[in-house]
Amino acid sequence: MDTAGGELVRFEKVVKRFGGNTVLDQLDFTVDAGKHVTLIGPSGSGKTTILRLLMTLTQPDEGRILVDGQPLDKEVRKKIGMVFQQFNLFPNMRVLRNVTEAPVRVLGLSKDEATERAKELLEMVGLGDKLDAYPTQLSGGQQQRVAIARALAMRPKVLLLDEVTSALDPELVAGVLDVLRDIARTTDITMLCVTHEMNFARDISDRVLMFDSGRVIEAGPPEQIFNDPQQQRTREFLSAVL
Repeated sequence: MDTAGGELVRFEKVVKRFGGNTVLDQLDFTVDAGKHVTLIGPSGSGKTTILRLLMTLTQPDEGRILVDGQPLDKEVRKKIGMVFQQFNLFPNMRVLRNVTEAPVRVLGLSKDEATERAKELLEMVGLGDKLDAYPTQLSGGQQQRVAIARALAMRPKVLLLDEVTSALDPELVAGVLDVLRDIARTTDITMLCVTHEMNFARDISDRVLMFDSGRVIEAGPPEQIFNDPQQQRTREFLSAVL
């Protein structure tokens, strides 16, 4: 099924509990194909749990999740790429192989095809001259850019971004965010982003969702959420982080 600009991700009455703590509470929300949706809200409000559910790293206790019109399972999960807070690169592999390994093993691409695509993506993230480096020879910002190229190499329909700058030194943050801005501007990939970088959220988002206590309490275009929030909780959160 091809959504052709329609709905790509759907959460229907999703509940997730950890022990006695309900992290997601009857959550309903959708992401349309080609759109960039950012989740904001206090720590512990359930934002990262949403990404972990989409990556099938954890399972919902109730409700269902659809991707591209299909119930989320291990096969459908291949349509989803994720860039984590920690870069999770293979330390024993050079940069190029970090990016080609999964497309060859999981997607069945030929080594030549995977290499050609990896080189294009590494050029795009500004690391065309680092193909033979090992991750330990790179800065944190460079490692995160390799991780972005690696996620894109899988040709995902949805790219998940989980606080991708939180482990970086402050002077490296801007470079990584600039790469993501370029990707948002120049590709049609769908993005679902969790971030505390509010200016970045304002720049790249088509929609911003404010989370609190496992629910979406407010949603809208960034100019409305950041300039004229309707909910008192949203106003309190933004006044604390802006």
